[in-house]
Amino acid sequence: MFSCVECGMNYAKWTGKCTACNSWNTIHEEKGDASEVSSFFGKQKKNSSKKTSDALKLSEISSIAAGDHNRISSNISELDRVLGGGFVAGSGILISGEPGIGKSTLLLQCAYNTSKAGMKTVYISGEESVGQISMRAKRLGMENFPALVASSGCVEKILKTVSEAGDVKFLIIDSIQTMYLEALESNPGSVAQIRAAAYELLNYCKMQDIVMILVGHITKDGQVAGPKLLEHMVDVMLYFDGENNNYFRILRGIKNRFGATNEIGIFQMVQNGLEPVSNPSEIFLSSSKEDIQGRIAFSTFEGTRPVLLELESLVTPSFIPNPRRTTVGWDNNRLSMILAVLCAKCNMNFSDKDVYLSVLGGLKTQDPSADLAVCLSLKSAISKKPIKAKTIAIGEVSLSGQVRPVFQIELRIKEAIKLGFSEIYIPKGSFKDKKPDGVLIVEIDKIWDF
Repeated sequence: MFSCVECGMNYAKWTGKCTACNSWNTIHEEKGDASEVSSFFGKQKKNSSKKTSDALKLSEISSIAAGDHNRISSNISELDRVLGGGFVAGSGILISGEPGIGKSTLLLQCAYNTSKAGMKTVYISGEESVGQISMRAKRLGMENFPALVASSGCVEKILKTVSEAGDVKFLIIDSIQTMYLEALESNPGSVAQIRAAAYELLNYCKMQDIVMILVGHITKDGQVAGPKLLEHMVDVMLYFDGENNNYFRILRGIKNRFGATNEIGIFQMVQNGLEPVSNPSEIFLSSSKEDIQGRIAFSTFEGTRPVLLELESLVTPSFIPNPRRTTVGWDNNRLSMILAVLCAKCNMNFSDKDVYLSVLGGLKTQDPSADLAVCLSLKSAISKKPIKAKTIAIGEVSLSGQVRPVFQIELRIKEAIKLGFSEIYIPKGSFKDKKPDGVLIVEIDKIWDF
């Protein structure tokens, strides 16, 4: 049997391209029969004649007590924010990210906090020995670590251990790619092993109301290694983002059955682990009061809160046939669109110039509300005129050159005023409240108006 590692499609023989997801070189052979798995719940036989005839018990939603799914805090504010207020009993959570980004560190801190709060927590590692886990905990300042730890990759042994431990509230598996079932002949990390191991672990934890957190490896394309089915099986999927040479880490909610999916949590890597950043705008904004060419602030909306960032642009003469268009933290195609609009509507010629655009602080954004800030930044860079310090621009720019309003602009403006910005550029007619004293709010209808 051959299966696609991207989507899980089965094939009778090997082929170079998966016809289901159109991926190349993702078809791998699976050894063993997944239909005969000696699981913790009993042996499942392929040709079993036993049939389940018991009817299911149906319940009305209004009759189910809401208290059965109260939130459990991790005592890590940014993690609770991304989860929608905390963990839900019986939920399955998958967290993935680049190697060395801090996944194991965050979960070790989470295990420490939950066990300190009196909830029995089991931390299973298939990658580290118990001694290595202890060494890492002491390095992070966790001297008295009350959580229970073990090193194993066998799912049957893990479930038996958790069952005998009794009253376990949290189970952390690091990582799902190292887990295996003894009944399957394929190696750990194969499609069959990941699918079967995740099913057994999730099924048991849902039956026992245990919060289970799985760590997932990613491929070179940034996707979770293993079948796509794994992402559908879990309740919450989180992605840990950031550069290894950057102090900041961003936890993004990709899927969440119990909360918002567009929420982010920001952490700062310090000596004692990951530290939540409660006000990210203050971290990403420069404290300089100097007027600088091409530098301006803008506001993006991440989840339920506005985050203020700064961007810089640089325009230089080009000596190559195809001038460079380089972006860091922003969409390169959107920069090309903005340059085309400025050329067509404002008579700004960039055809013989290299353009560089960078979002400062290492955060990546796709929010179109940065369009107006990019236009003002490029105008400043090409005209060599600096932008006043404490200036912010918020607005989307269309192909016709119109400045369009953006989502939750009132909250963005209030955040900018709170952080001391004195000059705010916004789309015309988008601010209905009374203009505050000491703050210049400039409304722009077309990009050639500024």
